[in-house]
Amino acid sequence: MLGLAGAFFGGRPASALTRRLLREPVVMAVLLASTLLLGLSMVQWESIVPAIALVLPLLFGGLFVPPRALTWLVGTVAFCLIAGGIVIGGGQTFAAVTVVVGITAVVSLGLARSRARLGLQGTMGESMLVDLRDRLAAQGRMPPLGRGWQIDLKHHAAERSSFSGDFAVASRSTDGRVLELALVDVSGKGHNAGTRALLLSGAFGGLLGSLPPGQFLPAANAYLLRQRWPEGFATAVHLVVDLTTGEYEVRSAGHPPAIHFHAGSGRWATLDTEGGLLGVYEQKHYEPVTGRMRPGDALMLYTDGLVEAPRRDLSDGIDKLQGEAERLVAHGFDGGAQKLINAVASSDADDRALLLLLRTI
Repeated sequence: MLGLAGAFFGGRPASALTRRLLREPVVMAVLLASTLLLGLSMVQWESIVPAIALVLPLLFGGLFVPPRALTWLVGTVAFCLIAGGIVIGGGQTFAAVTVVVGITAVVSLGLARSRARLGLQGTMGESMLVDLRDRLAAQGRMPPLGRGWQIDLKHHAAERSSFSGDFAVASRSTDGRVLELALVDVSGKGHNAGTRALLLSGAFGGLLGSLPPGQFLPAANAYLLRQRWPEGFATAVHLVVDLTTGEYEVRSAGHPPAIHFHAGSGRWATLDTEGGLLGVYEQKHYEPVTGRMRPGDALMLYTDGLVEAPRRDLSDGIDKLQGEAERLVAHGFDGGAQKLINAVASSDADDRALLLLLRTI
């Protein structure tokens, strides 16, 4: 029973006994017998077993029976309804129940076809999606930076979805001196971009730190070109920081410009970088912009979903972001990424991500 509950509710690996019980012939035999028993009980004891009870085998069949076998179950349910209508009589109530059972049958058939495409049983498809979402979040965790540095990353999926096309990957060198990270925006949004983001986060995470910094974006671009996706492009900003000296390099592939806060002057400066989108055409070199972070400085990376809006130029959105960032300076950077997203994002129609890298001492 525990094994069956685990397979049904959590999608976890079932025991050998559970797997035998969930084989198609066994499940079909149980469901057909249950349906006929419910139909007979409905005719004999209508007040105790209502006709609406026939939705139960349909719901269970939608989770565990393949579409072709499920049609037999739907036919059996229809037979029981017809027989019940003839024996106990029709009426408005019975007609309403018939409509509800029919809708349930259509939903169950749709669910069974969806499972058949995935090759999964029960609720394992939903569990797999949750696992993919958690893996994407885990791959975006930033490494600890040590004394004198802080990093704040926040991202929100479009329309409160659990999946986002924006993701970040980061790597710290074995000697702990160099931090390398990339913020990526995959074409599309929400669920449509989530699967591509998962694949790219794994690939880009493997490239990051394994290649010289100047080769990361060309290699990422070449990888995307090989996929030949209909909507296969992405934008990315690549940052390499020496955590000892504060010197950095920023490269962009069609991404909105990074912004550097200079504590000495109290101003935010846009780092104008150029480079083609990833996955559109071959590009061997992405020109870097260099600089140095001094104590009190900050670097801000973000995706275009934060600054884009209908009937508004992208530069206006960047100016608004800088204006809100200037207000942030007076109150400190704690929780700054979330505050800026709340203040700047005009809607939740697109994925949004923002990363703040701070040098405190």
